[in-house]
Amino acid sequence: MAFRAFISVDLPRLELLVALTEELRGTGASLKLVDPDQVHLTLKFLGDTEEALVPRIVEAMRASAAGVAPFTVRIAGTGAFPNLRRMNVLWVGMSGAEPLVQIARGLGAGVEPLGYPREGRDFSPHVTIARVKGGRGQDEARRVLDAHVRDDFGGFAVDRIRLKKSVLTPQGPVYSTVEDVAL
Repeated sequence: MAFRAFISVDLPRLELLVALTEELRGTGASLKLVDPDQVHLTLKFLGDTEEALVPRIVEAMRASAAGVAPFTVRIAGTGAFPNLRRMNVLWVGMSGAEPLVQIARGLGAGVEPLGYPREGRDFSPHVTIARVKGGRGQDEARRVLDAHVRDDFGGFAVDRIRLKKSVLTPQGPVYSTVEDVAL
């Protein structure tokens, strides 16, 4: 049986990030906001995954996390992909996330033999907070991002990575942890 999967670092509820999400909601922009209780950093999106591959994926997770001690990151700054003029994804950045780049690189190499291709671009640690669904209110959303471009939304300890299952529902995705790998 297959399920939709990704490997991530879960974020705790950061009230300043919740406030940013509410400020974006208040713009009336055509955005699909990420539920603050489901905010995470995706290290590797896997997509459809056979349950039989889970042990080998977990093995790749352990290998990529080997030698990485728990560390602290800060959630800071705002932006959009591909850029603020043509926004598709709204994000907050991370500082102190260099170990995540190392883990993501290891995951890319570790799951490639299982049929998951490597990304065509370098891993950039960020947290998606919204996806643009239409043109309405983009100028207002841009102003909010500009106003918070240098803000610090808080920090947290990264001490594990998780293999997550994603079930898409009309109300939005529902995530659950399949496996947990400690740093």
